[in-house]
Amino acid sequence: MVTTPAVVIAAPSSGSGKTTIATGLMGALARTSTVAPFKVGPDYIDPGYHALATGRPGRNLDPVLCGEHRIAPLYRHGARGTDIAVVEGVMGLFDGRIVDGPGGAAVEGIGSTADVAEKLGAPVMLVVDARGHSQSLAALLAGFTTYRPGVALAGVILNRVSSARHERVLRDACAHAGLEAVGAVPGAAALEVPARHLGLIPAAERGAEAVDAVAAMTELVARHVDVERIRELARPVADGPVWSPFDEVGHSSRPGDVARVGRTKESTVGSPTVALAGGPAFSFGYAEHEELLRAAGARVRRFDPLADELPEGAAAAVFPGGFPEVYAEKLSANEALRAQVRDLVAGGGVVHAECAGLLYLAESLDGVPMCGVVPGAATFTRRLRLGYRDAVALAPSPLFDAGQRVTGHEFHRTTFVGGGAPGGSPAWGWRDGDGVASTDGHVSSAVHSSYLHVHPAGYPEVAERLVRAVA
Repeated sequence: MVTTPAVVIAAPSSGSGKTTIATGLMGALARTSTVAPFKVGPDYIDPGYHALATGRPGRNLDPVLCGEHRIAPLYRHGARGTDIAVVEGVMGLFDGRIVDGPGGAAVEGIGSTADVAEKLGAPVMLVVDARGHSQSLAALLAGFTTYRPGVALAGVILNRVSSARHERVLRDACAHAGLEAVGAVPGAAALEVPARHLGLIPAAERGAEAVDAVAAMTELVARHVDVERIRELARPVADGPVWSPFDEVGHSSRPGDVARVGRTKESTVGSPTVALAGGPAFSFGYAEHEELLRAAGARVRRFDPLADELPEGAAAAVFPGGFPEVYAEKLSANEALRAQVRDLVAGGGVVHAECAGLLYLAESLDGVPMCGVVPGAATFTRRLRLGYRDAVALAPSPLFDAGQRVTGHEFHRTTFVGGGAPGGSPAWGWRDGDGVASTDGHVSSAVHSSYLHVHPAGYPEVAERLVRAVA
């Protein structure tokens, strides 16, 4: 048996136009088919555009955060009931987490697009930024086709092509390397999606502009790429285990387990209500998080901290990542919600906050009052903190045991200075690439907050523990 066919959109390096081409391809295929969108790595922003293009949740496939053994099962879960899947890669095709080998020598990146393509057995379309390329492109492509034999390079999409003559030369170079050029996108037609300090502005913040941007990407790809040829080149992923949130949390309820788009049904009798923050300020989340919470027995209620109050009867709240620094004044102005969060913590409710959530729970953000649940202040800086972290829990909490080890991801330009109030301790400790020890976050009896993003599918017991703590 086989499952939904897939194609991976990769590139020789970052900045080649993967997101524009992948999102446009998803939109073009979605005109006649049901498309499952995926993104390699921890990125939260691209999946938001993927979701607009396909009408389905954008999902991440990250071997580092979720474990290599979960990649194919997570794919089958997200692709169930669809006609084709498009997987957008991360960085260059073979780029991933760098680890030190014997003697300190760096070894091949772990969790790369190539790793995911190989795990799925999916063919790769290489998006090449054609600016500055001519006949020598053949040598570049020859290297990519032979570097890792287990990765099937099936075709090339030429991006930012300057002229008809330039296109002919590049197509000849592709043929010389034994690869088919399945598209040539003119440079003058390139789209620029607005960006800021952490990359592209999330689709959740742009509203109608994001819809228009995705429509433009779709039209661009439909006009200049052979979409039907890519459909022909896509290959089915082998049958095997399917990730299930019910299996992961060990919940006894099995009715209709997962709906067509992967959302779990929830019980309404005796189930605690978990408030899940979203909206423009809290747009960094994983689809599997809500699914796991529901499978663990929670009634999940989404709300927007910019305008809403805490959902009625909430026994716990989850604040994922996002851009609170952009919306600090508006978040602060919602005084009713800030008071409700303080009351929730004082009453023994559990709050789980990552990155943006940590800033929101702080006493202040850039001098603007926040919830005051976590002692300390946060400020925006120009320094980017980015990368995977191997962390250990420094204190027990409702979500993690002291000494528990996790691999998470850090991605922010703010800094947090804690007040050191009694009754709390840092959440995590780790060493950076230079061996320098760091601590992060704040833990108390009811709050777990930190900069570290932990993928729920990699640690599904966290959702179960949260629900159990307030049940």
